[in-house]
Amino acid sequence: MILTEKLSKQFDNFVAVDDVSLQVRAGQVLALLGPNGAGKTTTVRMLTSVLLPSRGQAWVAGYDVVQEPFHVRRSVGVLTENHGLYERMPAGDYLEFFGKIYGLEREALQRRITALMERFGLLGVLDRRIGTFSKGMRQKLALARAMLHEPPVLLLDEPTSAMDPESARLVRDSIHELRSAQRAILICTHNLAEAEELADEIAIINQGRIIVHGSPAALKLSLLGDPEYEAHLGATLNGHALDLPPGAEITASGFTSLRYRTATPQVVNPQILQMLFQQGYPVISLQEVPRSLEQVYLHAVGNNNHAEVNHDNQA
Repeated sequence: MILTEKLSKQFDNFVAVDDVSLQVRAGQVLALLGPNGAGKTTTVRMLTSVLLPSRGQAWVAGYDVVQEPFHVRRSVGVLTENHGLYERMPAGDYLEFFGKIYGLEREALQRRITALMERFGLLGVLDRRIGTFSKGMRQKLALARAMLHEPPVLLLDEPTSAMDPESARLVRDSIHELRSAQRAILICTHNLAEAEELADEIAIINQGRIIVHGSPAALKLSLLGDPEYEAHLGATLNGHALDLPPGAEITASGFTSLRYRTATPQVVNPQILQMLFQQGYPVISLQEVPRSLEQVYLHAVGNNNHAEVNHDNQA
């Protein structure tokens, strides 16, 4: 549904996007993460045929973003940071206006407007002018506009920005529901917990380049190493040194806790439990130490920035 090959954009001497290659299949959600100015918005603008690439190619729903911009724009639903809402229009008239642009028939359009506004809790404000809406209400209206024509590709920039927790949960649930075999979704967000919840694949862009790309689990393994496990005991260790089985490495220990790293938990964890019981240490709990996407992000971006600094110093 979304395919880019060495997609690049240069403004005079500044390279905003540099050789970005991505693939998002139908049924997938890709989170595009990165610092401000990393190239996320420029990439989205090229995917909507708003900006022409300097080099490289991109296709959206099978359409070339340069050669077939009309078809590309009909195939995408876009939520941008600046919504472009017409503040003097009532919300219902605003959605009708865009529905007519997309060529939706009147009865189907009315059903679609009613369903979307009910989903986002805005059905009672169809007659209110958009200028009176709160930031969260505007965000939900802009998302309804993006979904109005049921596009096969959704490009969402900070979809829950400025929303209260209840509204943000409603939008995330809607994104879950929008996953289908006929639709691909790309999300740009600074909310890493949200990205981890929603996305099948993560791509981190920095200084215009994709620096890491993969599933959250794969990125945690490749960047943070083997998972850690922590056992909480019902007796104190009192400095007693434990000999763990092969394949386990102690990373920390306390009076009543033991933390270790292993690549084969299915083998090592039962052995450690048996060893602790045999040595008189009752185990209250044994669980994997949580590792967040934030740790992956900071590791990837930090290492990339460090590498760039070293490269500049050598140059």
